[in-house]
Amino acid sequence: MERSEWPLWEIFIRSQHGLAHKHVGSLHAPDPEMAIKNARDVYTRRNEGVSIWAVRSADVTATAPGEKGPLFEPANSKIYRHPTFFPMPDEVKHI
Repeated sequence: MERSEWPLWEIFIRSQHGLAHKHVGSLHAPDPEMAIKNARDVYTRRNEGVSIWAVRSADVTATAPGEKGPLFEPANSKIYRHPTFFPMPDEVKHI
């Protein structure tokens, strides 16, 4: 990375009516405080956010699409982890 280039930040916003933060985009900023301020100006212009997370892109680790099979298939053999394995009483709603 060149000295004149600011790091890239991934921005997550929690909306007023949501419980989870959602990825809304990326931006460049010299430090975390400026990333939050820039994210506020760019991604919450209509007062739709109540919380902002800024994560340096270099710190995000993700799986590759080709790893999908080996990574997730072992869970398919563990049927006891699926909610359909357990009988649910009729009194229980919204699960």
